Amino acid sequence: MAFMGMIFFLFGFVTTFNITLADKFKAVFELSNFETQLVNFAFFLTYFVLSFAAGGIIKRIGYKGGVILGLLLVATGSFLFFPAAKALSFPFFLFAIFIMASGVVFLQVAANPYVTALGPSETASARLNLTQALNSIATYLAPIIASVFVFKTTAEAALTAAEAAQSVPTPFIIIAVVVIVIAVAIYFMKLPVIPTQGIERKSVWKYSHVILGAVGIFCYVGAEVGSAAMLQRYFQEAINIAQSDAAKMIALYWGGAMIGRFYGSFMLSKIEASKKYLYTVIVIAFAVFVGWFVRYKITDGLIFAGIAVVNYLAFLIGKGKPNRSLAVFGIIASLLLLVVMSASGNIILWVGLSVGFFNSIMFPNIFTLGVDGLDKGELSMASGLINSLIVGGAVVPVLMGLVADNIGVRFAFILPIICYLYIVFFALVGSKHK
Repeated sequence: MAFMGMIFFLFGFVTTFNITLADKFKAVFELSNFETQLVNFAFFLTYFVLSFAAGGIIKRIGYKGGVILGLLLVATGSFLFFPAAKALSFPFFLFAIFIMASGVVFLQVAANPYVTALGPSETASARLNLTQALNSIATYLAPIIASVFVFKTTAEAALTAAEAAQSVPTPFIIIAVVVIVIAVAIYFMKLPVIPTQGIERKSVWKYSHVILGAVGIFCYVGAEVGSAAMLQRYFQEAINIAQSDAAKMIALYWGGAMIGRFYGSFMLSKIEASKKYLYTVIVIAFAVFVGWFVRYKITDGLIFAGIAVVNYLAFLIGKGKPNRSLAVFGIIASLLLLVVMSASGNIILWVGLSVGFFNSIMFPNIFTLGVDGLDKGELSMASGLINSLIVGGAVVPVLMGLVADNIGVRFAFILPIICYLYIVFFALVGSKHK
């Protein structure tokens, strides 16, 4: 589990760092909102293209081999950012992102079923929430690091496009070196072996809850990625904050998901109530620090912790049941985006950022509900199907960019609202076995 937590941290950082870069490319290449979202399209398209193939390759080379291959692809894609910046080519950048994302697909396809298989099925959701929480630490840190390494130069109006692009490759070179070191370490590490050979792959198309769960993943990833990207733009437009500040504040969107996943790791488990109360106090105290750390303002920390308390109350309404909790969170996320669309002033900032809290448990809960009741021969195919529809992170943001270009950024949030309402349907109806 410690090893899997490290892998979740790594691909969380890489994914969110790329999402945050969209605004940088918009400035450097003078892109429309639609063109800007091609950054997310290039990244998440790989899930649709490669998930099934990755599952087949992992079946042959094992989970450990799949993780090492994924790490090497991430490193290769990272190194390609350097020649892309030299060539000042947006298509070259998209190609580098695609290669890097290919590595993330291998890590993701290997990681989720591995965590699911490392214990009893009834606590699989809690284990996935714990590893997703470690993933979210990375997604929280990535925008902060991007605001320092990548966006700090955007305020210097005298920079040419070529000069501005040179700030992009540096963090990726560091990522590549770190990832190669991890790959070498993992090669020499002894890990528990989950058999992949001798298990007959069975069709899962006869299970409606698997198919509807895969659509749920499409909607969740699309809504989460699209909302993060568009909120970063909307903060600049609606409350007139600088590009670097918007990139930094979006860290709290991902920080909310981190807090919610820490809650989920024990609120959806079987541990006694007294420990749940203790862990809740620790998480709320941590939320104060997380909120303060971005701008070093204690008021930010207290507001963020207040939202964390509301998030805890939502867990209580869910009563520790994955489907009920998922429905509650889907309803709240859709209502929050309705407020973002209709409000004005600083309320947009905090209501928009709070959506992250209610994204928190969606992936692990949708995944565990989608694969519930399957045997080992069905699990690998179900995982491939579900992971392939992470392509929602490619499709929904691009559609939001089209809406933003034609009728305004505010109205682009209609699409994630529709996605969240589908997730409510899946939680209450679609997740039932038929």
